[in-house]
Amino acid sequence: MLKFATISLLALATATPALAETAGSDRDDIVVTASGIEQSRDEVGQAITIIDADTIERRQTTDIVDLLATTPGVRFNRTGSVGSVAGISLRGAETTQTLVLIDGVKVNDPSGIGDGYDFGHLLTGNINRIEILRGSNSVVHGSQAIGGVVSLMTATPAEGFAAGASAEYGYSDTLNAKADVSGTAGAISGGIGGAYFRTDGISSAAVGTEKDGYKNFAGNARLKVAFSDVLSLDLRGYYINADLDYDSFFGAPADSADVAKLDQYVGYAGLNLGLFDGNFTSRAAVTWMRNERDYYFVRGTAPDYGYSGTNLRFEYQGVVTPASQAKLIFGYEHERPDYDFFGFGSTDSQKANIDSVYALGIVQPFTGLSLSGGVRHDDHNQFGGAATFGANANYSPNAGATNFRLSYGEGFKAPSLYQLYDAFSGNSALRPERSESYDVGIDQSLADGRALISLTAFLRNTTHQINYDNATFTYGNIDRTRAKGIEATLALKPVDALNVTASYSYIDARDRSGRPAFDGKRLPRRAENAISLSADYDWSFGLSTGATLTMVGDSFDDAANAVPLDGYALAGIRASFPVGGHFEIYGRVDNLFDADYATAFNYGTYGRAAYGGVRARF
Repeated sequence: MLKFATISLLALATATPALAETAGSDRDDIVVTASGIEQSRDEVGQAITIIDADTIERRQTTDIVDLLATTPGVRFNRTGSVGSVAGISLRGAETTQTLVLIDGVKVNDPSGIGDGYDFGHLLTGNINRIEILRGSNSVVHGSQAIGGVVSLMTATPAEGFAAGASAEYGYSDTLNAKADVSGTAGAISGGIGGAYFRTDGISSAAVGTEKDGYKNFAGNARLKVAFSDVLSLDLRGYYINADLDYDSFFGAPADSADVAKLDQYVGYAGLNLGLFDGNFTSRAAVTWMRNERDYYFVRGTAPDYGYSGTNLRFEYQGVVTPASQAKLIFGYEHERPDYDFFGFGSTDSQKANIDSVYALGIVQPFTGLSLSGGVRHDDHNQFGGAATFGANANYSPNAGATNFRLSYGEGFKAPSLYQLYDAFSGNSALRPERSESYDVGIDQSLADGRALISLTAFLRNTTHQINYDNATFTYGNIDRTRAKGIEATLALKPVDALNVTASYSYIDARDRSGRPAFDGKRLPRRAENAISLSADYDWSFGLSTGATLTMVGDSFDDAANAVPLDGYALAGIRASFPVGGHFEIYGRVDNLFDADYATAFNYGTYGRAAYGGVRARF
């Protein structure tokens, strides 16, 4: 059992809003998630962490969840082997209150019970950059951005020509390979990539002995055509095909022959127009996401039940720059989620329509101060309208060496189609979940940027939260929750060869529903304390070595706090070495000390595991 009895000064001095995992990259001074357009992080009052391409490659991590777990304010749970259902909670919010974007497309699943996104099938593959915005931000992103936003991006096409490939093999007959190629020729740029992963896995049931295998193929493509200096076409696509053996979850997890298959399609088509020397830009886009999930009690038979969820969106965004110190961002969105279900002798189909308008202003009244504020109104064909407001400020008295941040954000989450319309438990009278989020923080750069320190305190109140009501046997707006805490980050580069990052977060997330059995209890699967420390060193003869230590405190698996989950500590080591000018060999050991732990009760986790591979770049 891992206990956190005190919060040390070192922990308080340790992760960073709008701070890259590796200090010193110019591109990491730019963020997109805060306002929907590119901004310098010195203009942003919200807490944002960036995981850049260099960090993703250095860490050698296969699973996006494991990368996110090293950032402040993130808690996760996974029900067994790679590919099993995995959820991300930001600052103690529900996993269904995390908005997820892939290349700018909203990918939350309309066929899920709560419209959540299953991170289990999302591997690092050709993901090139991740931005994690913590705190409510529905003004820009609409429904579900109560806990925050996770935005994942593939690489933009290279200038000229570039190609890369890698392949690795390791524990449990695991094979992981990927390749990509991109380039630019005149007015056309594009890229395409693919990643394949297979493993015999582990038993998803903690008491099981049968391994649950997994296969995953992910493909991505981008094409941009510049018709002129002011008009361009932007096309993006992402696809996941997955096949998972899993252990039955009807009752306590146990070995079974169950199989789940997924096809996920993500598409974006947009036109970008710039007028008046770029002082008025417009973006009009259509985005499409479809999740198809089929479940089999026995492999090789017809599916026993399944879900499909589709989200078709039209987006218009305009940006007016009347002066260099001011921007007005405004937009309209139409969203049509729908889902279909079949199985157990029945079928069901439902859909909704949501129309949204928003406006956001960004002003810099004098050097060092940036102010942002906006409002949004969403109209849902079932429950009517919902208005949200947000504002933030960032002030630096010394050209970015010190930044003081303030943020207030409101969030809302529309009831899912399942919660509204399910024949047995649906409730068409549901109202949207609402939240109010407050941040205050400071970022400090030292030694010409070789040390970056950040500290943030936050509070979020959520009302009208939807849960299953055992009194009516339907879903209801019966919950209230409160989350408060602190996040701290340190990024160090004392010499060019050494990078150190550390993060700590304390999250006190509790039920405030007033229901006697749950009021005041900690929200399930959300540990109060978590610490992560990573260090990487580049030796003079070419060898790179690194290690990551993650420590997570105790939590509970249930809302009544009757089923404890012990805290744990995980350590991993890694190394890589170049061979010639284009190749590199690498390897890692995960869970170095073979810790026995769980993120969900009665579900298995990996012990010590080693992997090795080779990369090529051209």
